[in-house]
Amino acid sequence: MIGRINEKDILNHCLDSGRPEFVVVYGRRRVGKTFLVKEFFGEKFSFYATGINNQNTRGQLKAFNVSLVEYGCTERSIPKDWFEAFMRLKSVLEKDDVRREPSSGRRVVFLDELPWMDTARSDFKSALDYFWNSWGSSQKDLLLIVCGSATSWIINNLLADKGGFYNRITRRIHLAPFTIKECKDLLEQNNIVMTDKQIIDTYMIFGGIPYYLNMLNERFSLAQNVDSLIFDEYGDLHYEFKNLFDSLFKNPGKHNLIIDALSNTKDGMTRVELSKITAIGDGEPLTKALSELVECGFIRKYRSYTTQKHGCLFQIVDPFILFCLKILREGDIKSWQNYIGTPGFYAWRGNAFEILCLNHVNEIKKSLGISGVESNEYAWRSKTSKPAAQIDLLIDRKDGIINICEMKYSDKEFVIDADVEADLVHKREVFREEVNPDKALHLTLVSVSGVKDNKYKGVVSSVITAGDFF
Repeated sequence: MIGRINEKDILNHCLDSGRPEFVVVYGRRRVGKTFLVKEFFGEKFSFYATGINNQNTRGQLKAFNVSLVEYGCTERSIPKDWFEAFMRLKSVLEKDDVRREPSSGRRVVFLDELPWMDTARSDFKSALDYFWNSWGSSQKDLLLIVCGSATSWIINNLLADKGGFYNRITRRIHLAPFTIKECKDLLEQNNIVMTDKQIIDTYMIFGGIPYYLNMLNERFSLAQNVDSLIFDEYGDLHYEFKNLFDSLFKNPGKHNLIIDALSNTKDGMTRVELSKITAIGDGEPLTKALSELVECGFIRKYRSYTTQKHGCLFQIVDPFILFCLKILREGDIKSWQNYIGTPGFYAWRGNAFEILCLNHVNEIKKSLGISGVESNEYAWRSKTSKPAAQIDLLIDRKDGIINICEMKYSDKEFVIDADVEADLVHKREVFREEVNPDKALHLTLVSVSGVKDNKYKGVVSSVITAGDFF
């Protein structure tokens, strides 16, 4: 299994804890939640069942009963409700010959696509609540793992529940997309040969989503893969963007409106700005939708350096969403191979690379040799200077330094000429004058292809290149 070090550590800790564990695994669609759990346990459980999309209550109970019979339940009839289904599960788990995890002796139960089991007007949630609180929570050798792509259900009914599941979840695993280094490892495992720069380009389109990366054909170039998977009407990812939110959120209308609004600005918007859009509105529905989009990793919530207590900004940071929105905005793009090299392509590429950098701040810090230094990350925009100065990434360090990061994508070594030098100095000095931070200001350039050595290069304190991300 590639990566997932922290997640595997959590699962190992659950095996050794000596107490009942109720683990929730969640994250965006296609990120590898089911694969993580199945691979970790070698697909060997005391009980495993999965919900079925777009099935009614009887259909869900029928599928659950098939799993019950497979794991030793002698009752063959479909349970009349979920209370009966979970009582049968209890009986299966109490059998002397129930399968136990070899190293710990645990009874491991994995309920996959849990939200799909909770159909309209069913008693599923109440039954699960009763199963855990009346029996499961007293079984010191029980490890219950649940997951599902319908993130809004997971958050609202388990993680943020104020009823029967309040403080009952013992562990939560938020599965994030792969880092770019993990993407490289997966591509190499799949015998896909790419340069570091090409892997960066791949990440800027597909993000760190293993499901998408596993679809790449090793015989094709990246552009050919993009055309085949996304632009082709019969491509496996042609409708992925359209179906993405429908699979995650019960009522995705507001989520779509928020994403559409945020896509119109590179730097993001505040909650107040979003609430002023009539179709979006204000109140709890907006708060809830924003929270769910953040939890899924589609957007990030961050602060400007000068508004640390108020005015948080929300910004799209999912590369695949940004890519698909670019296609939808342009409308007439029929082939990625033909689009490469156009002004629109270069505009997208610059923005996409900035998002890649924002998603890899830990890698940037490691390259700077400050992995162990506590820091906060901000953006900043001047309020008074003309021309206006804007900084997309500030690394505010506890050791008395602020790294002002400038991100540049270029096919060849980036050239810092007199104009670029003046622009960088202008940003630094305007930031110093308006904010007056009591810290040293270091200009840091993040460039895919490095920086050409010339007399202006000295304006930057450090340079980070493509190889540093790996």
